[in-house]
Amino acid sequence: MQYSWLRVGEGSISPQACQERPAAVLRRPALAEHRQFWYSVTQHRSRFAPVLPQVNVRFAFGISQRQAPPPPVSHSSIPKSSTLLEKSVARAMNYTFAHFVVGSANQFAHAAALAVANLPSQAYNPLFLYGETGLGKTHLLQAIGHHISQSDATQRVVYLPVERFVNDLVSAIHRAQTTVFRQRYRNVDVLLIDDVQLLAGKKQAQEEFLHTFNTLHQADKQIVMSSDRAPLDITPLDERLRSRFASGLIADLQPPDLETRLAILTRKAEARGIALPHDVAMLVASGIRGNIRELEDGLTRIIAFASLNAQPLSSELAETVLQQTLAERERAITAPRIQQAVARHFGIKISEMKSKGRQRTVTFPRQVAMFLCRELTDASFPRIGQAFGGKDHTTVLHSCEKIARLEEVDEHVARLLWQLRRALKN
Repeated sequence: MQYSWLRVGEGSISPQACQERPAAVLRRPALAEHRQFWYSVTQHRSRFAPVLPQVNVRFAFGISQRQAPPPPVSHSSIPKSSTLLEKSVARAMNYTFAHFVVGSANQFAHAAALAVANLPSQAYNPLFLYGETGLGKTHLLQAIGHHISQSDATQRVVYLPVERFVNDLVSAIHRAQTTVFRQRYRNVDVLLIDDVQLLAGKKQAQEEFLHTFNTLHQADKQIVMSSDRAPLDITPLDERLRSRFASGLIADLQPPDLETRLAILTRKAEARGIALPHDVAMLVASGIRGNIRELEDGLTRIIAFASLNAQPLSSELAETVLQQTLAERERAITAPRIQQAVARHFGIKISEMKSKGRQRTVTFPRQVAMFLCRELTDASFPRIGQAFGGKDHTTVLHSCEKIARLEEVDEHVARLLWQLRRALKN
């Protein structure tokens, strides 16, 4: 007898179920109205070994008609387009080596990045770039990607922030598509991943990234990472992952010196077709000594103010604009502001906080101030240690962990921290 196939698929059933109650196992409510149903396994029960816990079989229900069966239907729940490698984030076209201003503070990191771009997986693998926000880490990452892509179009280059990696992992787990997720990030030639410090505390994401790292590294694929702190300062972090981060070359980027800041301002102005007077550039470079992003923001404000008010660029105009910018920066939460607030609260001198004194009247306020610096600023452990009289980064780490534990169990400490945060933010 021939049948018209209504449903084709796959399933798992035990040999015992096939022998004892095939109808109960195979019946489907949607097909209960059909008096005749057929299942291939009922005709071949003897083929299943009794020692197997379960067997995978293809099944089909049908009704009595003389028609040939159609081809099997695919049940893949993953759309074809999602299995293709895609650029996670479009690389900014101006983030190239040609647009990167090299100075003494970033010369080593630039040289390392250029070496990797010229010889992927042969120069330094992995390459770990770290430095405070706005110093050019993302620029170098994407410059590597541009250089490799232009040199060899067959290279599969992927750049993404680690937050995108984590979000994609969560989505893949939710949709039961972890295999597709792994194929997307493990079948690449160059992986450029930004802000890996955000993996701290995310155990499942750390585990997945560890296996991704191992797969790529063992296949001799290039990995470049960036962070706002050194691998040793990222906590809490799986020690296996920390070891991988530090297994290659580590290069840091420092805030630019005056000459580099002047060169950056001149380059940015030229890119906009603006002739920046030297006295204006000197005023901006001298007034803004932080990161490159703040420097660019100051220049943008001055140019916009001059354009909107139809005034020429001058040192007087720049000073007027910078007064507002610097006033805003003074209200920002910094290590000196935190030290001043904590010292005032406990009735001690800032010099005592920076001293080597071990009295509890000094050590506890110092630990509180270090904890708040870590929480409310972008400073790394070594940078915080420098702000407190050259303390070692392990001392800062211990202080932060101690105060964090106390905040959870000691109501007095929790209230103290709440008061200090409120005072600093108001």
